[in-house]
Amino acid sequence: MSTTIQVDGVESMVEYSFPRGHLGHLQPEEEDALKEFKERIENGFYKTGNAEDEFGYYNDALLLRFLRARHFNVQDAISQFMATEEWRNANEIDTLYKTIDLEQYEETRRLYPQWTGRRDRHGMPVYVFVVKHLDSKTMSAYEKSAIKTHTMARSDDNTPQKLLRLFALYENLIRFVMPLCTVLTDREYPKTPITQSNNIVDISGVSLRMFWNLRAHMQDASKLATAHYPETLSRIFIIGAPSFFPTVWSWIKRWFDPITTSKIFILSQDDMKATLESYIDPADLPKQYGGELDFEFGQAPVLDPALKDVLKWEGSYTDFPHGPIYWSDKGDHIEAVAVGHVNQNERRDTICTVRKTAPI
Repeated sequence: MSTTIQVDGVESMVEYSFPRGHLGHLQPEEEDALKEFKERIENGFYKTGNAEDEFGYYNDALLLRFLRARHFNVQDAISQFMATEEWRNANEIDTLYKTIDLEQYEETRRLYPQWTGRRDRHGMPVYVFVVKHLDSKTMSAYEKSAIKTHTMARSDDNTPQKLLRLFALYENLIRFVMPLCTVLTDREYPKTPITQSNNIVDISGVSLRMFWNLRAHMQDASKLATAHYPETLSRIFIIGAPSFFPTVWSWIKRWFDPITTSKIFILSQDDMKATLESYIDPADLPKQYGGELDFEFGQAPVLDPALKDVLKWEGSYTDFPHGPIYWSDKGDHIEAVAVGHVNQNERRDTICTVRKTAPI
């Protein structure tokens, strides 16, 4: 089911390389594990949909993320899943995502990994994260702003507000970006849901002091993301590593489990283009990393050309607006609904529909 590698001289489990361990590509014992998982949590936790028939969250692909994270050990996967559901309920994550203030959401989005609007060779979304923007002045201003997040959600007071805002971005990944990539079936395994992303992390121009100042925030964010959004990462490509980065890496890698560590590639300038192009078509790779795509960190996604064949805009919309969006399942198509609050007024707009071209 999986392979092994050496991490610091210790043999460790490696992730289930796509599509192994994903829906439609399970071994018999993995099928049995999924069936047992569903049977044991269906009372009270697992649900096949919600009142709005939201597309892309509670489904078998979600459960498989937890199973892969726990090497298909059903009891361990159940424990992590239930802890996540309790955390989501305690912090009303669904309500947070759908009622967060759009200005605060955008303030957070500008600081963290951003979707390019494109996909890798497997159909997974490609994100870019330019770390040098997180200087002490920017982070200080953000932490002051994030003391209070305007939303109708209540929190457990254990998760910092600045991290809850960050997890609103994770919700966007799993409730907007991944479902959209799933319905685009011009890929090798068109019936396999997309549940992971590839990330280019650009650390050029980042000083040792900046890494040190960011360490606590990044450690907390990594810990919670690993606990509550397992197996949403396919690869991280670190670009522009300074000469002192081995020192930084020695303490950063302690934040991750061996599976996550095995997904992180530190690329030299000489290796960058060839390595990235082995995962991402040049047309979908930003120019600054050796590709052909006109995309700069901070701008809106440059939408995949494949969308034009299946997407129909509603009303006056010609692009996806800023802020939270989720998909509603309408049978033969999905419908994008933009939510959030603007000046304390609820936004709920139908943006577009996307036609399904393969059974999912």
